[in-house]
Amino acid sequence: MSIVIFGGAGFVGLNLAGRFLGEGKAVTLFDRRKPMDAALARLGSLPGRLTILAGDVTDAEAVHAAIRPGTDLVVMGAAITADAARDAAEPATILNVNLVSQIAMLEGARQAEVRRIINLSSAAAYGAAGEKVDLLTEDTPGDPAGLYAITKWASERVSARLGQLWGLDVVSLRLSAAFGPWEHATGVRDTPSPQAQIVAALERGEDAILPRAGIRDWTYALDIADAVAAVAAAGQLARRTYNVSVGAPFPALDWGNAYAAARGAGTCRLAEPGEASNVDFYGPRDRAPMSPEALARDVGWRAPHDLAASAAHLAAWRRANPTA
Repeated sequence: MSIVIFGGAGFVGLNLAGRFLGEGKAVTLFDRRKPMDAALARLGSLPGRLTILAGDVTDAEAVHAAIRPGTDLVVMGAAITADAARDAAEPATILNVNLVSQIAMLEGARQAEVRRIINLSSAAAYGAAGEKVDLLTEDTPGDPAGLYAITKWASERVSARLGQLWGLDVVSLRLSAAFGPWEHATGVRDTPSPQAQIVAALERGEDAILPRAGIRDWTYALDIADAVAAVAAAGQLARRTYNVSVGAPFPALDWGNAYAAARGAGTCRLAEPGEASNVDFYGPRDRAPMSPEALARDVGWRAPHDLAASAAHLAAWRRANPTA
Protein backbone atom coordinates (compact mmCIF):
# COMPACT_ATOMS: atom_id res chain seq x y z
CA MET A 1 0.00 0.00 0.00
CA SER A 2 1.33 3.43 -1.01
CA ILE A 3 0.23 6.55 0.87
CA VAL A 4 0.82 10.29 0.36
CA ILE A 5 0.27 12.56 3.37
CA PHE A 6 0.06 16.28 2.65
CA GLY A 7 1.09 18.29 5.69
CA GLY A 8 3.11 15.26 6.75
CA ALA A 9 5.58 17.14 8.97
CA GLY A 10 2.84 18.21 11.37
CA PHE A 11 2.22 16.18 14.49
CA VAL A 12 -0.89 14.42 13.20
CA GLY A 13 0.93 13.63 9.95
CA LEU A 14 3.87 12.16 11.86
CA ASN A 15 1.57 9.93 13.90
CA LEU A 16 -0.12 8.76 10.70
CA ALA A 17 3.27 8.03 9.15
CA GLY A 18 4.33 6.01 12.17
CA ARG A 19 1.12 3.99 12.04
CA PHE A 20 1.43 3.11 8.35
CA LEU A 21 5.22 2.61 8.31
CA GLY A 22 4.88 0.27 11.27
CA GLU A 23 2.71 -1.92 9.04
CA GLY A 24 5.37 -1.97 6.33
CA LYS A 25 3.60 0.44 3.97
CA ALA A 26 5.22 3.01 1.69
CA VAL A 27 4.61 6.54 2.96
CA THR A 28 5.43 9.86 1.30
CA LEU A 29 5.37 12.96 3.51
CA PHE A 30 4.81 16.18 1.56
CA ASP A 31 5.42 19.41 3.45
CA ARG A 32 7.24 22.68 3.01
CA ARG A 33 9.26 21.82 6.15
CA LYS A 34 11.43 18.81 6.76
CA PRO A 35 10.14 16.72 9.67
CA MET A 36 12.07 17.16 12.91
CA ASP A 37 15.22 15.06 13.19
CA ALA A 38 13.93 12.98 16.11
CA ALA A 39 10.83 12.04 14.10
CA LEU A 40 12.87 11.15 11.03
CA ALA A 41 15.11 8.90 13.11
CA ARG A 42 12.11 7.13 14.62
CA LEU A 43 10.20 6.79 11.35
CA GLY A 44 13.33 5.61 9.55
CA SER A 45 13.63 2.69 11.97
CA LEU A 46 10.21 1.30 11.04
CA PRO A 47 9.77 -1.45 8.43
CA GLY A 48 7.94 0.61 5.78
CA ARG A 49 9.50 2.79 3.08
CA LEU A 50 9.62 6.52 3.89
CA THR A 51 9.95 9.26 1.28
CA ILE A 52 10.23 12.96 2.15
CA LEU A 53 9.14 15.56 -0.41
CA ALA A 54 9.72 19.25 0.25
CA GLY A 55 7.02 21.33 -1.41
CA ASP A 56 4.24 23.84 -1.00
CA VAL A 57 0.65 22.62 -1.29
CA THR A 58 -0.23 25.80 -3.19
CA ASP A 59 2.14 24.64 -5.99
CA ALA A 60 -0.23 22.54 -8.11
CA GLU A 61 2.55 21.08 -10.25
CA ALA A 62 4.46 19.83 -7.19
CA VAL A 63 1.27 18.40 -5.70
CA HIS A 64 0.43 16.53 -8.91
CA ALA A 65 3.97 15.13 -9.11
CA ALA A 66 3.76 13.83 -5.53
CA ILE A 67 0.77 11.60 -6.31
CA ARG A 68 2.28 8.94 -8.53
CA PRO A 69 0.39 6.17 -10.34
CA GLY A 70 -0.10 3.26 -7.95
CA THR A 71 -0.86 5.49 -4.95
CA ASP A 72 -3.61 3.86 -2.88
CA LEU A 73 -4.39 6.60 -0.38
CA VAL A 74 -4.04 10.39 -0.26
CA VAL A 75 -4.43 12.17 3.08
CA MET A 76 -5.20 15.87 2.79
CA GLY A 77 -3.81 17.15 6.09
CA ALA A 78 -2.10 20.43 5.24
CA ALA A 79 -3.62 23.37 7.11
CA ILE A 80 -2.87 26.63 8.85
CA THR A 81 -4.55 26.49 12.26
CA ALA A 82 -4.98 30.23 12.43
CA ASP A 83 -5.86 32.46 15.35
CA ALA A 84 -7.65 35.81 15.02
CA ALA A 85 -4.43 37.75 14.46
CA ARG A 86 -3.43 35.57 11.50
CA ASP A 87 -7.00 35.71 10.15
CA ALA A 88 -6.64 39.49 9.97
CA ALA A 89 -3.10 39.49 8.59
CA GLU A 90 -3.02 36.55 6.13
CA PRO A 91 -6.54 35.67 4.93
CA ALA A 92 -5.48 34.82 1.37
CA THR A 93 -2.73 32.48 2.55
CA ILE A 94 -5.08 30.67 4.92
CA LEU A 95 -7.71 30.19 2.21
CA ASN A 96 -5.16 29.02 -0.36
CA VAL A 97 -3.47 26.50 1.95
CA ASN A 98 -6.56 25.18 3.75
CA LEU A 99 -9.03 25.10 0.87
CA VAL A 100 -7.87 26.01 -2.63
CA SER A 101 -4.88 23.63 -2.48
CA GLN A 102 -7.29 20.71 -2.21
CA ILE A 103 -8.25 21.14 -5.85
CA ALA A 104 -4.75 20.17 -6.96
CA MET A 105 -4.70 17.23 -4.54
CA LEU A 106 -7.99 15.94 -5.88
CA GLU A 107 -6.87 16.50 -9.48
CA GLY A 108 -3.69 14.56 -8.78
CA ALA A 109 -5.64 11.76 -7.14
CA ARG A 110 -7.96 11.61 -10.14
CA GLN A 111 -5.09 11.39 -12.61
CA ALA A 112 -3.33 8.67 -10.58
CA GLU A 113 -6.58 6.72 -10.00
CA VAL A 114 -6.12 6.76 -6.24
CA ARG A 115 -8.43 4.37 -4.40
CA ARG A 116 -9.42 6.66 -1.52
CA ILE A 117 -8.82 10.25 -0.38
CA ILE A 118 -9.16 11.19 3.30
CA ASN A 119 -9.69 14.85 4.13
CA LEU A 120 -8.60 15.67 7.68
CA SER A 121 -11.28 18.09 8.83
CA SER A 122 -11.88 19.30 12.36
CA ALA A 123 -14.44 19.70 15.11
CA ALA A 124 -13.94 23.40 14.40
CA ALA A 125 -16.29 22.91 11.43
CA TYR A 126 -19.18 22.81 13.92
CA GLY A 127 -18.24 26.28 15.18
CA ALA A 128 -20.80 27.91 17.46
CA ALA A 129 -23.09 24.89 17.08
CA GLY A 130 -20.91 23.19 19.68
CA GLU A 131 -22.19 25.62 22.30
CA LYS A 132 -25.88 25.12 21.45
CA VAL A 133 -26.32 21.35 21.68
CA ASP A 134 -25.36 18.62 24.14
CA LEU A 135 -23.88 16.25 21.54
CA LEU A 136 -22.49 16.89 18.06
CA THR A 137 -23.35 14.33 15.38
CA GLU A 138 -22.35 14.41 11.74
CA ASP A 139 -25.82 15.79 10.94
CA THR A 140 -25.53 18.79 13.29
CA PRO A 141 -25.46 21.93 11.07
CA GLY A 142 -22.12 23.74 11.29
CA ASP A 143 -21.81 27.40 12.28
CA PRO A 144 -18.10 28.24 11.83
CA ALA A 145 -16.68 31.74 12.35
CA GLY A 146 -12.85 31.85 12.19
CA LEU A 147 -11.12 31.22 8.87
CA TYR A 148 -9.69 27.88 10.00
CA ALA A 149 -13.18 26.68 10.96
CA ILE A 150 -14.73 28.10 7.79
CA THR A 151 -12.15 26.46 5.55
CA LYS A 152 -12.54 23.11 7.28
CA TRP A 153 -16.33 23.27 6.90
CA ALA A 154 -15.93 24.26 3.25
CA SER A 155 -13.26 21.65 2.57
CA GLU A 156 -15.73 18.89 3.38
CA ARG A 157 -18.20 20.21 0.85
CA VAL A 158 -15.68 21.05 -1.86
CA SER A 159 -14.03 17.61 -1.64
CA ALA A 160 -17.41 15.85 -1.58
CA ARG A 161 -18.65 17.81 -4.61
CA LEU A 162 -15.53 17.26 -6.70
CA GLY A 163 -15.40 13.65 -5.58
CA GLN A 164 -18.94 13.19 -6.85
CA LEU A 165 -18.21 14.91 -10.17
CA TRP A 166 -14.88 13.18 -10.75
CA GLY A 167 -15.76 9.72 -9.43
CA LEU A 168 -13.45 9.87 -6.42
CA ASP A 169 -13.88 8.07 -3.10
CA VAL A 170 -13.47 11.00 -0.68
CA VAL A 171 -14.25 10.90 3.04
CA SER A 172 -13.81 13.72 5.57
CA LEU A 173 -12.84 12.96 9.17
CA ARG A 174 -13.66 15.60 11.77
CA LEU A 175 -10.88 15.32 14.34
CA SER A 176 -11.73 16.31 17.90
CA ALA A 177 -9.23 18.29 19.98
CA ALA A 178 -6.12 16.36 18.96
CA PHE A 179 -3.06 16.08 21.22
CA GLY A 180 -0.20 13.69 21.72
CA PRO A 181 3.22 12.57 20.47
CA TRP A 182 5.25 14.83 18.16
CA GLU A 183 3.17 17.94 18.85
CA HIS A 184 5.49 20.91 18.37
CA ALA A 185 5.62 24.48 17.09
CA THR A 186 5.45 24.48 13.29
CA GLY A 187 4.83 28.12 12.45
CA VAL A 188 1.38 27.33 11.04
CA ARG A 189 -0.35 26.13 14.21
CA ASP A 190 -1.37 29.09 16.34
CA THR A 191 -3.44 27.03 18.79
CA PRO A 192 -1.36 24.28 20.44
CA SER A 193 -3.39 21.88 22.52
CA PRO A 194 -3.84 22.53 26.25
CA GLN A 195 -2.08 19.21 26.83
CA ALA A 196 1.00 20.42 24.95
CA GLN A 197 0.94 23.63 26.98
CA ILE A 198 0.63 21.65 30.22
CA VAL A 199 3.57 19.44 29.25
CA ALA A 200 5.67 22.48 28.34
CA ALA A 201 4.91 24.26 31.61
CA LEU A 202 5.77 21.21 33.71
CA GLU A 203 9.01 20.64 31.80
CA ARG A 204 9.97 24.29 32.47
CA GLY A 205 9.53 23.53 36.15
CA GLU A 206 6.41 25.70 36.42
CA ASP A 207 2.93 24.91 37.62
CA ALA A 208 0.51 24.37 34.72
CA ILE A 209 -2.15 26.99 35.47
CA LEU A 210 -5.54 26.65 33.75
CA PRO A 211 -8.30 29.28 33.51
CA ARG A 212 -10.97 26.56 33.97
CA ALA A 213 -11.16 22.77 34.02
CA GLY A 214 -11.55 22.56 30.23
CA ILE A 215 -13.99 19.70 29.62
CA ARG A 216 -13.84 18.35 26.07
CA ASP A 217 -13.52 15.10 24.15
CA TRP A 218 -9.73 15.39 23.96
CA THR A 219 -8.55 12.75 21.48
CA TYR A 220 -5.10 11.16 21.45
CA ALA A 221 -3.11 11.41 18.23
CA LEU A 222 -2.31 7.68 18.17
CA ASP A 223 -6.05 6.97 18.21
CA ILE A 224 -6.58 9.43 15.37
CA ALA A 225 -3.93 7.56 13.37
CA ASP A 226 -5.73 4.28 14.08
CA ALA A 227 -9.03 5.79 12.94
CA VAL A 228 -7.49 7.00 9.68
CA ALA A 229 -5.96 3.57 9.09
CA ALA A 230 -9.32 1.90 9.77
CA VAL A 231 -11.10 4.19 7.31
CA ALA A 232 -8.36 3.66 4.74
CA ALA A 233 -8.78 -0.11 4.95
CA ALA A 234 -12.59 -0.12 5.04
CA GLY A 235 -14.78 -1.16 2.15
CA GLN A 236 -17.61 0.98 0.87
CA LEU A 237 -18.56 3.60 3.44
CA ALA A 238 -22.09 4.70 4.28
CA ARG A 239 -21.15 8.33 4.89
CA ARG A 240 -18.85 10.97 3.45
CA THR A 241 -18.17 12.60 6.86
CA TYR A 242 -17.31 10.99 10.21
CA ASN A 243 -16.49 12.27 13.67
CA VAL A 244 -13.23 11.03 15.21
CA SER A 245 -13.54 11.46 18.96
CA VAL A 246 -12.68 9.71 22.20
CA GLY A 247 -16.40 10.01 22.88
CA ALA A 248 -16.44 10.62 26.63
CA PRO A 249 -15.30 14.15 27.54
CA PHE A 250 -12.90 14.74 30.42
CA PRO A 251 -11.31 17.82 32.05
CA ALA A 252 -7.91 18.96 30.84
CA LEU A 253 -7.22 19.80 34.49
CA ASP A 254 -7.66 16.15 35.49
CA TRP A 255 -5.53 15.05 32.54
CA GLY A 256 -2.77 17.41 33.62
CA ASN A 257 -2.78 15.99 37.14
CA ALA A 258 -2.67 12.44 35.74
CA TYR A 259 0.24 13.41 33.48
CA ALA A 260 2.11 15.06 36.37
CA ALA A 261 1.61 11.93 38.48
CA ALA A 262 2.82 9.70 35.62
CA ARG A 263 5.99 11.76 35.15
CA GLY A 264 6.52 11.91 38.91
CA ALA A 265 6.69 15.69 39.24
CA GLY A 266 4.76 18.90 38.73
CA THR A 267 1.45 20.51 39.57
CA CYS A 268 -1.55 21.26 37.37
CA ARG A 269 -4.12 23.60 38.92
CA LEU A 270 -6.70 26.30 38.33
CA ALA A 271 -5.67 29.95 38.39
CA GLU A 272 -6.29 31.76 41.65
CA PRO A 273 -8.43 34.94 41.53
CA GLY A 274 -6.41 37.61 39.72
CA GLU A 275 -3.71 35.13 38.67
CA ALA A 276 -2.79 34.74 35.01
CA SER A 277 -3.01 31.27 33.47
CA ASN A 278 -0.29 29.82 31.25
CA VAL A 279 -2.63 27.41 29.44
CA ASP A 280 -4.96 28.84 26.79
CA PHE A 281 -8.24 27.25 25.64
CA TYR A 282 -8.72 29.91 22.91
CA GLY A 283 -12.27 30.64 23.97
CA PRO A 284 -14.39 31.32 27.05
CA ARG A 285 -16.56 28.19 26.86
CA ASP A 286 -16.25 24.44 26.28
CA ARG A 287 -18.02 22.92 23.30
CA ALA A 288 -20.17 19.81 23.32
CA PRO A 289 -18.48 16.46 22.63
CA MET A 290 -18.71 14.78 19.24
CA SER A 291 -20.43 11.43 18.90
CA PRO A 292 -18.14 8.69 17.53
CA GLU A 293 -21.00 6.25 17.02
CA ALA A 294 -21.21 6.45 13.22
CA LEU A 295 -17.54 5.49 12.84
CA ALA A 296 -17.94 2.73 15.43
CA ARG A 297 -20.95 1.35 13.59
CA ASP A 298 -19.58 1.56 10.04
CA VAL A 299 -15.86 0.88 10.58
CA GLY A 300 -15.65 -0.68 14.03
CA TRP A 301 -13.33 1.96 15.48
CA ARG A 302 -13.32 3.31 19.03
CA ALA A 303 -10.56 5.27 20.73
CA PRO A 304 -8.66 3.11 23.25
CA HIS A 305 -6.84 5.96 25.05
CA ASP A 306 -8.98 7.64 27.70
CA LEU A 307 -7.70 10.26 30.18
CA ALA A 308 -5.57 7.86 32.25
CA ALA A 309 -4.24 5.86 29.31
CA SER A 310 -3.25 8.90 27.24
CA ALA A 311 -1.56 10.62 30.19
CA ALA A 312 0.45 7.51 31.06
CA HIS A 313 1.40 6.84 27.45
CA LEU A 314 2.49 10.41 26.72
CA ALA A 315 4.59 10.57 29.90
CA ALA A 316 6.36 7.36 28.91
CA TRP A 317 6.73 8.57 25.34
CA ARG A 318 8.30 11.86 26.49
CA ARG A 319 10.84 9.97 28.59
CA ALA A 320 11.72 7.84 25.58
CA ASN A 321 11.84 10.81 23.18
CA PRO A 322 13.33 13.72 25.15
CA THR A 323 14.35 15.68 22.03
CA ALA A 324 10.92 15.52 20.37
